[in-house]
Amino acid sequence: MCGRYTLTSAPEAIRALFRYAEQPNFPPRYNIAPTQPIAIVRHARDQAEWEPVGRPDRALDSKIGARPDAKPVPTFAGRAPGQRQFALVRWGLLPSWVKDPKAFSLVINARGESVLDKPAFRAAMKRRRCLIPADGFYEWQKAGERKRPFFVHAKDGKPLAFAGLWESWQGPNGEEMETAAIVTTRANKALSPIHERMPVIVPPEAFDLWLDATTVDAETAAALIAPSNEDLLDSHEISTAVNRVANDNAALAEKMSPGAEPEPPPRAKSDKSGKSGKSGKSGKKNQGQPSLF
Repeated sequence: MCGRYTLTSAPEAIRALFRYAEQPNFPPRYNIAPTQPIAIVRHARDQAEWEPVGRPDRALDSKIGARPDAKPVPTFAGRAPGQRQFALVRWGLLPSWVKDPKAFSLVINARGESVLDKPAFRAAMKRRRCLIPADGFYEWQKAGERKRPFFVHAKDGKPLAFAGLWESWQGPNGEEMETAAIVTTRANKALSPIHERMPVIVPPEAFDLWLDATTVDAETAAALIAPSNEDLLDSHEISTAVNRVANDNAALAEKMSPGAEPEPPPRAKSDKSGKSGKSGKSGKKNQGQPSLF
């Protein structure tokens, strides 16, 4: 699976690679976590899109995304459908047919083996495929009772494009939310000692094949769902500081010093009655981590 990743390249470098018209300005992120706003690149749809009024890079606040004073205006007036669009969505796919989001499990990954058949992914695979810009991702290797975190990145240091699916959900009171998930596949030989799964990484020459849901059917696009080449990625062990999502700095991705001992996992606090301090699903929070933008 892929449960954390980074996006640290300069906005200009990401825009040059993915060739979208918008000019968003965003800070480097070293620990992007589920339920947070994430950047995706998709094809413009036939109907008018919406974006904050004014220049896109100034309409995006560095912490919360769209400014509160932003107003909807047509994004693609005069632009042909199929051009690439930068967008912010929640990480955690929510299919359009879900009635109660609170009762639906958080889906951050879509297994590539089931995207053509599973109801949660089938419609998005046919009509709403996207790319998710990244500079690397984290995986945890099981080592007895503890898990050792590793940072995985391109050997040449260039950004990566994860295959993604996005959805648009509308509630009974007219509320709307766009969401996405990362498509995963079995790990290649280089990564399999760390984890059995990895994100599907789309090469630049195949961007349009994945994005174009109008002329490229789901079965054809699914041919891209495969482990990356063995020589594309490199990995190294890092500090367990990455386990806490509130931590978001460049040191998280740095290689662990030789001979350094991994930090022990934190112990759950107990009250006088001896009960654990964990609170279950309702107690899971983002631990203060800022949003992507």
